[in-house]
Amino acid sequence: MDGTGLTRAQVAERVADGRTNQVPARSSRSLGAIVRANVFTWFNGLIGTLFVIMLVVGPIQDSLFGFVIIFNALIGIVQELRAKRTLDSLAIVGEARPRVRRDGAEQQVQSDELVLDDVVLLGPGEKIPVDGVVLESTALEVDESLLTGEADPVRKGVGDEALSGSFVVAGQGAMRAERVGSDAHAAKLAAEAQEFTLVRSELRDGVSQIIKYLTYLLVPAAILQIIVQTSIAGGFRDGVSRTVAGIVPMVPEGLVLLTSVAFAVGVVRLGRRNCLVQELPAIEGLARVDTVCLDKTGTLTEGGMRLAGIEVLDAGANGETEAQVREVLGALGALEERPNATMAAIIEACPGTAATGANWAAQTVAAFSSARKWSGATFADGRGTWLLGAPDILGAGTPAARRAEEVGSGGLRVLLLSYSPKELSADGENSTADLAPRPVALVTLEQRIREDAAPTLAYFERQSVNLKVISGDNAVSVGAVAQVLGLPGAEHPVDARELPEAPATEFAEEIEGNSVFGRVTPRQKQQMVLALRDRGHTVAMTGDGVNDVLALKNADIGIAMGSGSGAARAVAQIVLLDERFATLPSVVAEGRRVVGNIERVSNLFLVKSFESFLLVVLTGIGRLPYPFLPRHSTLVGTLTIGAPSFFLALAPNLARARTGFVRRVLRFAIPAGLVNGGAAFVSYYLARLAPGATLPTEQTSAMITLFTASLAVLLLVARPLLWWKSLLVGTMAGLFVLVTVLPYGRKFFQLQFGAWQQTVLSFAVAVVAAVVLEILWRWSRAKDAEDAEDAEARVAEPA
Repeated sequence: MDGTGLTRAQVAERVADGRTNQVPARSSRSLGAIVRANVFTWFNGLIGTLFVIMLVVGPIQDSLFGFVIIFNALIGIVQELRAKRTLDSLAIVGEARPRVRRDGAEQQVQSDELVLDDVVLLGPGEKIPVDGVVLESTALEVDESLLTGEADPVRKGVGDEALSGSFVVAGQGAMRAERVGSDAHAAKLAAEAQEFTLVRSELRDGVSQIIKYLTYLLVPAAILQIIVQTSIAGGFRDGVSRTVAGIVPMVPEGLVLLTSVAFAVGVVRLGRRNCLVQELPAIEGLARVDTVCLDKTGTLTEGGMRLAGIEVLDAGANGETEAQVREVLGALGALEERPNATMAAIIEACPGTAATGANWAAQTVAAFSSARKWSGATFADGRGTWLLGAPDILGAGTPAARRAEEVGSGGLRVLLLSYSPKELSADGENSTADLAPRPVALVTLEQRIREDAAPTLAYFERQSVNLKVISGDNAVSVGAVAQVLGLPGAEHPVDARELPEAPATEFAEEIEGNSVFGRVTPRQKQQMVLALRDRGHTVAMTGDGVNDVLALKNADIGIAMGSGSGAARAVAQIVLLDERFATLPSVVAEGRRVVGNIERVSNLFLVKSFESFLLVVLTGIGRLPYPFLPRHSTLVGTLTIGAPSFFLALAPNLARARTGFVRRVLRFAIPAGLVNGGAAFVSYYLARLAPGATLPTEQTSAMITLFTASLAVLLLVARPLLWWKSLLVGTMAGLFVLVTVLPYGRKFFQLQFGAWQQTVLSFAVAVVAAVVLEILWRWSRAKDAEDAEDAEARVAEPA
């Protein structure tokens, strides 16, 4: 087979045979997986069994908890399906489209439309989608770091193997697809080790840990409840009802649901802002971010550029005119099959060789590389070697470099065009010392600063998020842009070439203490991110080019621009499809909302679990009928936990998330649950001592106390009390009063009030519990603040 590519008939034949690049989508899980995750859980199995039992032995009122579980599962499925549709549609928009040669012509196809033996075209920034053999190579360099861990680009010649999961950093070429779909190298890695989905969720892990703890309590408590209630109750049906009433509230079934719903709603909200979340736990990671590393080009500045001017240099000049310089630039630009933003601006401003009629045949080409900071070519007919790149690399120590720094201090991007009579080696790996290039002209390009950059940086500063601008451009130029945007520390930009390589502590201190870095290599970007993480920071990295890939991969959260390279989008957890830098505050705020609110409502669910556990133990020890029927637990749980938690979970929350989720939640939930359970038991026991007390009056007194104390917990968790939160709490209280006042409500829930003194006593016990809860809340908040200070102190200490 030659390099003209497959014919339409050959493609159709391979599609019919199934020899395509179809791989399981990673953007979201399947419908079946969503249903299984929301229906077939351990808790749903337990409660579903109890639900069936109650349908058999008890009235429908005592089976309401089962309908709540069904309703919750449906909510979870619907919300996740909404998130799936959002993810899948955005994934199609943001998906890289490989270029192939078919019937001798270039065309773009979806990645899964590639077939065996396709000729895939390769250019800078493109991810290699399949495994194959290189057919054509023009200074082709491939980064295989995501597969091998080695960051140095690998030169690829004709006949060399190219593996999926790697990406092109320089040059152009073509390859023949030999392994596609699940046979490709990257697909095998993803299937075996989930190579590209490594985001850890402390929230999800914490909920699982809490459930494990509760299981340890649930089993013995359930055995005690079954033994006691079935032996002392007036009949088998009543005994089973009270047994179920004690077990069901111990299960925080809504906590798992709310966690998945909050994530799903977050995905949908971000999707509306053209933000593709490629890994759901990334939303949680956003909430913990305290440091954002920004690439300048494409992030703070717009991707496009324009040629601002050409300055022919006097020192060492050989009589070149600006017209001749433009001719050289046009010749270099004509060699670029897929020009980057810099070369695109030069090509637009300078006529190509075809326009001038000049013969500029290239003998050897060195494609631009982020590592060496220049590109060039050796031309035939004695035209010599021309190099274009960083002035402080090509003209180190010369007046040209000093002049470039002077020009760049105004925020312009400056390149140096240099000439050498020496030829580039066949592999294009000459060093600048070998070539000894002579500076010829400075090429200045104007970058447009994004309109939304300054307010976005100001937002992060208000939120106490550290900002680091790290760029491959000249440090002075980067600092000038950062100063325009008002970034603190921008007046002292650091040249990354002067950073200490060892010891690691000195390198980390330099990164920690400065805000703007220029002349940063891709490897250094990665090292900077890792150094910040090692010092306890949660780091987000934004970028759009191949030089950002290593840093994006190693950051806690990688954020890529939608028009960036396919490689950058592939490794990032979040892709800003519309490239609006102003979307970042919304992205961070969404993460904080999800995590902060899940932690908030977790208190509600777990207080219920621990209060129920204590009531089971106390009534079991005292061999007393459990004070509630399932219908009572459903009423109190719905009004003080179920309904309010859905509203609270979706409320704004800008507090930055911190580690220690389980410790913080249990610190309040355990003692608060014991207080509420103890208060309900005291009220129940005192009601039994009242003259003429009956079980319905006793359980009504206990329920009044439990509802009031639970409402107090809701008021604490809902702080600060905005108008809508006050309305929410007031509505829940009003609904409870309505149920107890209406005759039908009292009959349905089997409520019977005793003497007014008994009711007053129930409220009095609840007031005492509310006071204790207030003390516990303030104590837990104070301890949380101490933990936060200790964590910040540890981050500030040298590693």
